[in-house]
Parts: sequence; structure tokens; C-alpha cells
Amino acid sequence: MPKWLKTIIAVLMLPLCFGTTKALFGVIRASGDADTVWVATMSGVACWIVVYLLLPKPMLIYVVGHELTHAVWTWAFGGKVKRFKASASGGHVVVSKNNSLIALAPYFFPLYVVLVILCFVIGDWLWGWTRYRVWFHLLIGASYAFHVTLTLHVLKNRQSDITRQGYLFSAVIIWLGNAAVLLTGISLLMNRVDMLAAFGLVLRATGDVIQQLGRFLS
Repeated sequence: MPKWLKTIIAVLMLPLCFGTTKALFGVIRASGDADTVWVATMSGVACWIVVYLLLPKPMLIYVVGHELTHAVWTWAFGGKVKRFKASASGGHVVVSKNNSLIALAPYFFPLYVVLVILCFVIGDWLWGWTRYRVWFHLLIGASYAFHVTLTLHVLKNRQSDITRQGYLFSAVIIWLGNAAVLLTGISLLMNRVDMLAAFGLVLRATGDVIQQLGRFLS
């Protein structure tokens, strides 16, 4: 797909971005009374930010996760990984299939958060880790903050994944991907808003944005 067509698609998707943002704030407000979960999760975020600011950045861990995310999404789309390389200075994967989601997945899909969840689910199933739930929430916050801070850090430099897709199109996909992750995660963790209801709110909010835009242009 040529870049000019992706740019047009990105412009057409802007109302969805605004609607998703509005829905996300609505879900956060509705989940505000889940104090136990929020306190532990935000404590994890704070712990990671202290580490991020005071200690050397663990770029090797980030790059491994970045390239592995490309690989995971390639497998999800039925492709094969032919070559994998990661180091603190950068990395790359050679895959048999590629598309925009595979290319941009590392910027919105928090792989280490998913691994934390999988470890806890397996541990809870095998050993009954319910009493460690507060630590689980803390690790969720820390691992998501790891994803966000280091993604922003690498975006300071030119990223070939993004330049190939086009800046506006990449920004739209990355924002929608991150918002979808947050909507899903908050709905499941806080247990205040049903996940289907959360995404239904996205559709309603997007419809409102389109109506307001239509009235403005008419």
C-alpha cells in the first residue's frame, strides 16, 4: 500500500482516535474507585520511573522484546521468522510476511506485560498465587511503564519501521493500539467496566465526534 493512501486512511481514522481517547478517559473515571489495584499498579509505575531516571537504561532487554514482538506478530499472521538479531545498540528480524501491524506492533504491544500476565496465570493455576495479587499489579505497572518510557526513548531517533509506514499513519496505529491495550487492561484489572462495554463506548464516542464534525462542516 503506497504511503499517500496510508495518509488518507490515517486522516479518515482521526475521528476514531478522538473517540477512543474520550472512551479511554471515561473508562478510567469509571474505574477510579478500584483503589487497591490502582495503588499497587501506580506504585509499580513509580518504581520503574525511578529506575529509568537514575540507572542505566536496559536497552538490551528492550531491544530483545522489541524484535521478539515483531516475531510474535509475524507468527500470529502465519509468517515465519528467518533471522533474529538483538543487541543493546539495535536489532532486526527477517520475516517471511510483513504488514503495518507487524511493523508497528512493538510500539503498542507491551510484550513484557503479557509475559507477566502469563506467568501469574500459570502460577495461580498451579500454586494458587491469589495472595500475591498485589505484587502482580505492581509488576504490571512497572512492566507497562518500562514499555512506554523506553518506546518514547527510542522514538527520539529515526525508526525505519515508522518511516516506511509514514508518520501520520504510524501515529494513528500506535495510538489506537496503545489505547486498545489500555481499554482491555483496565477493564480486566479494575473489573469496573465490562470490556465489551468499553469498546462499545469507543463506537458511541466516535459517532459523536463524526456528528460534531458533520455539523461543523455543514
